[in-house]
Amino acid sequence: MKNNNFFKSQYGVALAIISAISAPATAMAEVDFTGKTIEWVIPFAETGGAARWANFFAPLLSEELPGKPLVVVKYMPGAGSTKGANWFQQQAHEDGTLIFGSSGSTQFPYLLGDPRVRYEYKDWNPVMASGTGGVVYLSSEFADDFDGSANGLKDRFFVFGSQGASALDLVPLLAWKMLGMNVEPVFGIKSRGDARLMFERGEANIDYQTTATYRTSSVDYVNAGIAVPMMTLGALDKDGNIGRDPTFPDIPSFKEVCEATDGCEASGPEWEAWKAFFIAGYPTQNIAFLPQDTPQDIKDVYSDAFSNLTKRADFPEISLNQVGDYPVFTGRDAFEAVEQAINVDANAKKMILDWLEGSYGFTFN
Repeated sequence: MKNNNFFKSQYGVALAIISAISAPATAMAEVDFTGKTIEWVIPFAETGGAARWANFFAPLLSEELPGKPLVVVKYMPGAGSTKGANWFQQQAHEDGTLIFGSSGSTQFPYLLGDPRVRYEYKDWNPVMASGTGGVVYLSSEFADDFDGSANGLKDRFFVFGSQGASALDLVPLLAWKMLGMNVEPVFGIKSRGDARLMFERGEANIDYQTTATYRTSSVDYVNAGIAVPMMTLGALDKDGNIGRDPTFPDIPSFKEVCEATDGCEASGPEWEAWKAFFIAGYPTQNIAFLPQDTPQDIKDVYSDAFSNLTKRADFPEISLNQVGDYPVFTGRDAFEAVEQAINVDANAKKMILDWLEGSYGFTFN
């Protein structure tokens, strides 16, 4: 990931502390959570991908923190996750027993200047960040219309359950627009889990889910023959290019489908705007934060715990099965991941804002 002036100015002090100060062993030993309960607050409903992410990591984190405290995931849904994020902004350090989990749907309102946002990422202390992917699937009635391009889908009408065009759904909504598909979003869905249930009930005929939910729930629709996978949103390689998602190597990426579809271009301003928000929302999709003013020794303990759990011999297998094959960032890398997630090019941002207003009447003025 590339550093920029924003990152250097906002996170320079924190990075200097991480790289230059090694907490004494005696201070580290004083952090003990024996008999305590850690509350991991997720600003979404319990049926969504962020909930599955936190519930996967929570027991692993418990085993690595000193004293092996109970780590309990709690949910605070509302206002596209801004309710929970605004609440967390008001929390200050007490004893290290509170952590918060954001997602791309928390990052996007922050990036776009949503007036509901009363939180500031730069006040929070990231201790872990991880990526995810997304899989788009269609009702099986469209199976014969999809041949690896969206050409046969352009005269079909789709209904999609959406949490909001300025949330994480922004990425697939813009992808479908670029493909020339007629997708009507039904806004106001509380979670991607509720949108999945709309698809199950036949109230929607197109959906996407992030990796954790697709692997544990939506794939059942495919196996039952009521859904067919269309594409993944892709994955970012080490050179910054978008290719196939390694968790779903047999499903084409959006870039591939775009290149095969008449009128869709995987280059130019629209593609760059889509890519900017894809990068902001997916390679660093979920982030675990400690509150502002958390002492360095507690931040170190959490960073070490998350780092150590990824070194478990069984971690590659269990993480693939639960959350997918994506990197987990801790320490300095977590700060850099946050920097990437909360910054997009001004031109990309303007294009997205213009599209949101023109297509859905969304304006943040």
